[in-house]
Amino acid sequence: MSLFVQFLTPWENSRAFSSIAPHCQAMRYEHIFDELEIASNPFALCELRGSCDLGLGRDAAPTLHYILSGEGEITLNGQASLRVSTGSLVLIPALQSHALHSYGTVNEPIPDCKPAALNLARLMATSATPQDGQLIALCAHISVGLRGISDVIDLVRAPLVETVTASNRMHPAMQALLHEISSPGLGSRAMIRVILMQCMIEMLRKCLAANDTALHWMAALADPSVWNALRQMLDAPGEPHTVESLATSVRMSRSAFAQRFSAAYGSGPMELLRDLRMRRAAMLLSKSDLPVKRIAELVGFSSRSAFTRTFEAKTGQSPRAYRAALRNN
Repeated sequence: MSLFVQFLTPWENSRAFSSIAPHCQAMRYEHIFDELEIASNPFALCELRGSCDLGLGRDAAPTLHYILSGEGEITLNGQASLRVSTGSLVLIPALQSHALHSYGTVNEPIPDCKPAALNLARLMATSATPQDGQLIALCAHISVGLRGISDVIDLVRAPLVETVTASNRMHPAMQALLHEISSPGLGSRAMIRVILMQCMIEMLRKCLAANDTALHWMAALADPSVWNALRQMLDAPGEPHTVESLATSVRMSRSAFAQRFSAAYGSGPMELLRDLRMRRAAMLLSKSDLPVKRIAELVGFSSRSAFTRTFEAKTGQSPRAYRAALRNN
């Protein structure tokens, strides 16, 4: 399921957007939201009883966690842990190894959830000496694209965090989500996807309003020249792109292009291209039976060994080990 609404053609009135006064600067993102396509696939209800951990590994798609009950943290490899409690909404970037940890504290109970009725996987963890407290989270794979360009969410490199309180505009939606999970009926799975889409849009626009550095990519999309280069990498990450070839394609000098790209996105184009290639490789490893050598070629590597080294540096696993781990789950 996807959400798609269009009011403007791509980059229409781009000059007008760039000349808007500072207090109206957020309006330059409106054309991006008009082009958004968001899909979610709720895949698991995670239940942690007592003080314990549930490892979720590195998925090829970004993962959205909504904490329905309990307190704990999301631990991330090489990064500071994120404290979570009832109402926390957290987006973890693709290929980011992470785990849910429950503190085992006692909280106000929620209605019994029925994941089987919604075809949701049920992931459970229990401490050796279970306590009464538990952490329950709904977990979903998320895809965010622009019209004709899929997986734009790949450009998010750091976790996004939102807290849904009683005064938050997302609160009624999340209460409706809880109702659908606890009392599933006809269309409940579709309703859950729609609610998650709504919350994803709200999270993105709040992060933009707060100038969250994790959303450098949206600033890049507001620059037509940088966007045209980004689009080439998103469309065909396996092509032999270079800074020179991308700069030429948008009619800029190499130095001017590299400077503008770094200013908009926060890093160089080749660093981004490497991340996009690894994301595409992870998807092919998880969803196809193609040989590793062929996948390496499809994502722009002439050498399988060079591909393997790069993939291991990104994920901590060889391509074969990554594929085997997914199939053993």
